[in-house]
Amino acid sequence: MDENLIEEGNPLLDTETEEEELYEHYKFIADPGQEIIRIDKFLIDRLPNTSRNKIQTAAKNGNVFVNAAPVKQNYKVKPGDQVALVLPYPVRELKLIPQDIPLDIVHEDDTLIVVNKSANMVVHPGYGNYKGTLVNALIFHFEHLAQPKNDYFGRPGLVHRIDKHTTGLLVVAKTETALMHLAQQFYDRTTERRYVALVWGDVKEDGTVTGNIGRSLKNRKVMTVFPDGDHGKHAVTHYKVIERFGLVTLVECKLETGRTHQIRVHMKHIGHPLFHDLEYGGDDIVKGTKSASYQKFIENCFSLLPGQALHAKTIGFVHPESLQMVRFESNLPEEFQELLEKWRRYTAHP
Repeated sequence: MDENLIEEGNPLLDTETEEEELYEHYKFIADPGQEIIRIDKFLIDRLPNTSRNKIQTAAKNGNVFVNAAPVKQNYKVKPGDQVALVLPYPVRELKLIPQDIPLDIVHEDDTLIVVNKSANMVVHPGYGNYKGTLVNALIFHFEHLAQPKNDYFGRPGLVHRIDKHTTGLLVVAKTETALMHLAQQFYDRTTERRYVALVWGDVKEDGTVTGNIGRSLKNRKVMTVFPDGDHGKHAVTHYKVIERFGLVTLVECKLETGRTHQIRVHMKHIGHPLFHDLEYGGDDIVKGTKSASYQKFIENCFSLLPGQALHAKTIGFVHPESLQMVRFESNLPEEFQELLEKWRRYTAHP
């Protein structure tokens, strides 16, 4: 979606941004003297870089709203109407470099692809990461597809992302229609997303973390929780215990919202940073003794993963073409499984 030409403030350049920041909301209030015209013409006049076809596709997929209600492309705008359009961020006129990088494809059809991302891989090209990303691999894969669909647009249609060191499932649209349909589902929070994480500390019981997430006022490179709600965006994470090791706990996290670094920030907020999280304090000995043997054990555990122990295990959504609910699962990577085995052995024989 972008490469080489860098624009200041482009949210797509933040390679760790999650799905919410991949959409733009356009909102307009029709003037009191507004003539009664079709909504697609109304929007084209205000969005000169957006095609009529894209606006009509958005309307067909329920992305165009008037006075908070979805409308079709033949709706006639009247004076005082509040018009809103939800679209993925526009594609920057930047070069994407196709690269023959192996992909772990869980599912693929004419409209979308579900991939299992490996650790230490950035999803999208950005400043300092022009090559070797998941998008570079997808571009190469797409270029070698046979008989693409009519509304295939030759580039990955991202509707969400996961962090560089997070492994697991991503769904990517291959057509304009699929992109709009999936984007609306993520916006409406109707997708199912479950993660598995190893966190520091003994999590006593299942629970829910609710707290606005926004960029830290002290360090803009990381996110933080603003409990009072004065800053950030509403975020909710549900978690439940899978397995306890005393000093660390394996948990499943279910996302209700999709904020940047949400699981990592929320779990740190309740005193359980993710194991080996380089940005949020999980790369130190948070629990346990300071003995040389224990420190060596933790160092060996850290060496298995390049960053946080977090895996996007499950993703479910309504398929844009069949309109049926589909659900995909991904096993924990071998390194993550080895990490858990180390903790099982240590717990049995500390």
